[in-house]
Amino acid sequence: MSNSPIEKISTVRLGTEGPQIGVQGFGAMGISEFYGDTDEAAARDTLEATVEAGVTLIDTADVYGSGANEEFLAPFLAAHRDEVTLATKFAIERRADDPHYRAINNSPAYIKKAVEASLRRLGIETIDLYYMHRRDPQVPLAESVGAMAELVQEGKVKYLGLSEVTGAELREAYAVHPIAALQSEWSVFSRDVERSAVPAAAELGVTFVPYSPLGRGFLTGAFADASKDLSGGDFRQFQPRFTGDNAKTNAALLEPLHKIAAAHGATTAQIALAWVQQRAQVHGLTVVPIPGTRKRTRLLENTGATRITLSAEELALLEPVAGQVAGDRYPDMSSTSAAREQ
Repeated sequence: MSNSPIEKISTVRLGTEGPQIGVQGFGAMGISEFYGDTDEAAARDTLEATVEAGVTLIDTADVYGSGANEEFLAPFLAAHRDEVTLATKFAIERRADDPHYRAINNSPAYIKKAVEASLRRLGIETIDLYYMHRRDPQVPLAESVGAMAELVQEGKVKYLGLSEVTGAELREAYAVHPIAALQSEWSVFSRDVERSAVPAAAELGVTFVPYSPLGRGFLTGAFADASKDLSGGDFRQFQPRFTGDNAKTNAALLEPLHKIAAAHGATTAQIALAWVQQRAQVHGLTVVPIPGTRKRTRLLENTGATRITLSAEELALLEPVAGQVAGDRYPDMSSTSAAREQ
């Protein structure tokens, strides 16, 4: 472990009234599940590096490891509560007796139950940013957001967020209670949010929090075909764009990233993140991506991307990439905002 000082990233405001947070956040999901085995000591060291680098928005969810991710973060939060803006989420139900079971629950009764469980696992009194992880169209949005607003009034939550909603849904929710952040997938490979969600967020002053800004590692070149290169416990083996002919097609799309990275003396990961960070200027809104990693070195590599500016020519090289990607983001896209776009 190096003792040399770490350069802190710049800060932006969360929403219109929230705290100042680092312009890049940290997605903690992979520590507990989905991406194979984790070295817990290395993961804890990586969490310490977030504070050192000014990465203050730490993102988790009750569904990650069925609560294990929140529990893993508890000691870190106890040591750094005043330095961290903690985000967690509700809505995706799992069952201990069926590892494949998933259901979306947006009911007010479930929300009240979920927040108490998250607070207990995290060992905190107030959640800084509480997201609806996925939208259930069968439950009126006003009912769900109304229940979330009650949590703010009760002091259990400070700010509200939504994930994978359309622009129309964001506006509808905002009319019930201010929304500080919208979290959805956004990367060089995934740009469906630009259709309505991004313009609505810009109009309302909602911070956009891109998840999977590195295409779940594919944009870094960490793997070329998930079915061949990744371990059996890695869920990317079931993502349509990461296997077979789709993976071969998509790997070829990384060429401009490699070219731009070489020109900057950077990695493809840094160029992919720099592209996402520059969406702030392109679309006129605050953008705080949350790349995840379990290694301190990768975290510091990621934060280095906040100090890279891509030229108009470089942005033009990357502009057509998303339209050429083969395969969907998920095997089942029904719970995404893209499925509900008009």
